[in-house]
Amino acid sequence: MTRCAVYGTGSWGTAFAMVLADAGCQVTMWGRRAALVDAINTGRTNPDYLPGVELPAAVRATTDPAEAADGAEFTVLAVPSQTLRGNLAAWAPLLPADTVLVSLMKGVELGTAKRMSEVIEEVAGVGPDRVAVLTGPNLAKEIAARQPAAAVVACRDETVAKRLQAACHTAYFRPYTNTDVVGCELGGAVKNVIALAVGIADGMGLGDNAKASLITRGLAETTRLGLAMGADAHTFAGLAGMGDLVATCSSPLSRNHTFGTNLGRGMTLAETIAVTKQTAEGVKSCESVLDLARRHHVDMPITETVVGIVHEGKPPMVALKELMARSAKAERH
Repeated sequence: MTRCAVYGTGSWGTAFAMVLADAGCQVTMWGRRAALVDAINTGRTNPDYLPGVELPAAVRATTDPAEAADGAEFTVLAVPSQTLRGNLAAWAPLLPADTVLVSLMKGVELGTAKRMSEVIEEVAGVGPDRVAVLTGPNLAKEIAARQPAAAVVACRDETVAKRLQAACHTAYFRPYTNTDVVGCELGGAVKNVIALAVGIADGMGLGDNAKASLITRGLAETTRLGLAMGADAHTFAGLAGMGDLVATCSSPLSRNHTFGTNLGRGMTLAETIAVTKQTAEGVKSCESVLDLARRHHVDMPITETVVGIVHEGKPPMVALKELMARSAKAERH
């Protein structure tokens, strides 16, 4: 039986632990709060993030990171993007020498503008053949309800990608493989920023034409950045690109969309953070995505607009007028 460690007991980490267990793996989750770990072990549920969902018997939890790592063929990292570096520095010495590190995170590190796989390689001291990314339109509550979904498993080493694919393939969860790690990660990170923009538009009462335009042009600027960084353009037409973008921009289950909606309705950043229970990755990653774009000399006007609203206090209506007033262009990436 394949042993897996999942570091993080949030909604997506817990939902993916369920997928792994349903696929036949033995899963040990790591959590920092003893009360939540106890609830997972004794109550077979995660009351804080997936209340009412019964966890499989093959899922257990611990507060000891070494116990979670013991014998793990796959080590799944499901913590907020901006906490990865510090957490992994503590966990890395405990991990099995041949474990594959799997990123569920969809963000770009502030300051370094590094993708999560780059942070993992640097901190854990492993090569790209030991790092995989799982991404796609995967809203945690739907996965936990075992509703049909597809995903992308990306690794530079296709053999490793296929191993992970087999470890998480169930009747309701269909993973595809890809070797374009850069494109898959960028799709997952930038879609959170575009979802903030679409949420803001919803909160302002704008129509479907506006939202469709934001989604489409958001995909265009994601693709521009990806091509500048060596990604495959086809990736952005697939599950890691368009698929994830559509789900995150249109679903009320999306944290980033909901966060943006509150901003568009007139709530301040502080007020929106106060009512948001889980991490909306785009709130911090919008700054690092814009930083990454500038380093590669790529124009990303929607991302720049989101940064202006979220972090510079620009009123949404003012930001909208500025975005619409940009010079006319031919439609191309």
